Amino acid sequence: MPYRTALAEVLNSVIAPSAEETALEGRFPRRAVTALGRAGLLGLTVSTEFGGGGKGLAEAVEVVARTARVCPATAAVLQSHYTAVAVIEAYGGPWVRGEVAAGRHLGSLALSEDGAGDQGVEAQLRTPRSTATRSGGVVALRARKQQVVAAGEADSYIWSSRPLAARDGLSLWAVPAYAPDLFVPARPGGAGPHGSATSTVFADPVLVPADAILGADGGGLDIVLRTVLPWLLELRAAAGAETFCPPAVDVFLSSARRPADSLASS
Repeated sequence: MPYRTALAEVLNSVIAPSAEETALEGRFPRRAVTALGRAGLLGLTVSTEFGGGGKGLAEAVEVVARTARVCPATAAVLQSHYTAVAVIEAYGGPWVRGEVAAGRHLGSLALSEDGAGDQGVEAQLRTPRSTATRSGGVVALRARKQQVVAAGEADSYIWSSRPLAARDGLSLWAVPAYAPDLFVPARPGGAGPHGSATSTVFADPVLVPADAILGADGGGLDIVLRTVLPWLLELRAAAGAETFCPPAVDVFLSSARRPADSLASS
């Protein structure tokens, strides 16, 4: 079934009827996410090699824009998911790509942090306070990630930290939601659209395998500049003012309108 037809059916039969309830009661749109998965829309941008739709940013933009007009919360979830999947497509393993393609895996972003202090939000995104410490084949990540969309509802988070050994930059990790000691408050306290489950995620620490790293140690800034920010910028523009962008990412998006090379060298 063409993705536009599938989207129209999900919007009409599932998302629109529950949009008011989602907004008024602040309930995460789980039925909508499940329906989007079954319709192949969560896996829209995964390679056909893994069973996905094989589409790109332009198609994701269309899906988010059409969804935002019906349910801002669901659009915010899709905005974060498609951006996370762009990273997973480039650096993730075949199993998780297959799970996303099958509609069984919802991704999200955990990049913003508490306590930016004097360094400011752009600087703290470039140089996270989150730490990563390796012991054998296990890495302990300590952080307080704020304004995470689908917190406690996503299946994994794209997570930023200081490098393990590299002198500068940042590292990115695929952190599964079921990882021990990952804590999400029972009542989301974020500023995203009502129902988007935007909240803080605590890790003190969360343990992940060393091979959960995405890209090279210290190479995460380049991934943020060349993959995360372009996707977020386009998806956010498509959704207009109806969806949500975390404060640190919001400021960083503005600076991202400069060429990526000048950002990387600034």
